[in-house]
Amino acid sequence: MNVWQAVLEAFESLSANKLRASLTILGIVIGVAAVIAMVSVGRGAQATITDSINGIGTNLVFVFRGGSEDVRNPKPITLGDAEAIADPFQAPSVVAVAPVIQDTGKVTFGRESTTTSITGVTPDYAQVRRYSLTEGEFINQEEMLGQASVVLLGSDVADKLFGRQNGLVGETVRIEGQPFRVIGVLKSKGGSSFSNADNQVLVPFSTAQARLIRHSTTDQVDLLLVEATSPQAVPAASDEVAQILRARHRTAIGADDFTILTQQDFLSTASTITNVLTIFLGGVAAISLLVGGIGIMNIMLVSVTERTREIGLRKAVGAHKADIMIQFLAESSVLSLIGGVIGIILGYAIAFAVAQIAKANNANITPSIGIDITLIATLFSTAVGLFFGLYPANRAASLEPVEALRYE
Repeated sequence: MNVWQAVLEAFESLSANKLRASLTILGIVIGVAAVIAMVSVGRGAQATITDSINGIGTNLVFVFRGGSEDVRNPKPITLGDAEAIADPFQAPSVVAVAPVIQDTGKVTFGRESTTTSITGVTPDYAQVRRYSLTEGEFINQEEMLGQASVVLLGSDVADKLFGRQNGLVGETVRIEGQPFRVIGVLKSKGGSSFSNADNQVLVPFSTAQARLIRHSTTDQVDLLLVEATSPQAVPAASDEVAQILRARHRTAIGADDFTILTQQDFLSTASTITNVLTIFLGGVAAISLLVGGIGIMNIMLVSVTERTREIGLRKAVGAHKADIMIQFLAESSVLSLIGGVIGIILGYAIAFAVAQIAKANNANITPSIGIDITLIATLFSTAVGLFFGLYPANRAASLEPVEALRYE
């Protein structure tokens, strides 16, 4: 018996029990669709998080207060630290330093209000974070020195308060009850679970320090954003920053009271988390595919029992053991292959639906459906059909013709 003839007979046999074959195929469909949808969504989430981290800025080094758990009473990061790091003689690999203080607060305009992140920044913040504006201008040095009551609105905040992002320069909003004049609107960077750069307002560092955000010391900052001269200079910049802070804070070796992170650290951590998530989701989906394979084995065993007399007759007229095995393996392979094709189509549809749902909920997740995962799912579904069809096929081929013909 050649393969093509076996496939034709497989279709004829399956068409005789359409409902049973359809239910068996359904298990494979669900498994393949789940694998494709889960893995593609996981990859899309990883790409979104990576883009969000890259959107923070390039060549960045982040400096936070606090080191290991063994360090007690860590000294705060201060403006003096920022000035020392910005000194080109002490840190030649550093281009710019932007001290930041942050808190959450209520911003209102008329009857509209929203709770958002209030960030006190210096003029260097625009360069370090690569911010651009849809209108207006960034905070300048004069507004810093004069503790001006001016504010830059994130695009989400502008939408919530005004329902638009244009024509807002000159408007007055209230931050924690205090009036601030809008001088610009930040261009959208996109939000994610990692951060939402659009849901914030920026005010001069001096203004936030004096009127909005209180710390234990007047020159304390929450974060230093340090820009290196190039991506290759980031390790050198990190070392220079560490040496400056150790000298200023007088910390012992191995007892730093600060933490330095780079974008690569964030990317590595995010990549590890999303890879684990993707593997987990793919594993759960693969279990569904295995369940579908067990369904194929079950239905093929039933088929062997029902067709015992047919098998005996075939062997009595000269059919070989290999012919019987090929016949039943062809049927199980056809079941899994049909289920795999339908599962691929359904997987694409589910991934597209997830993208639309995410878009409707302002989550920029675009599932990434690669040809590799499609091929893997197809080959795996076919392998499942062959594997779980092997035992029933062998059982059918091992029947003795005389006993099979006597079977009722």
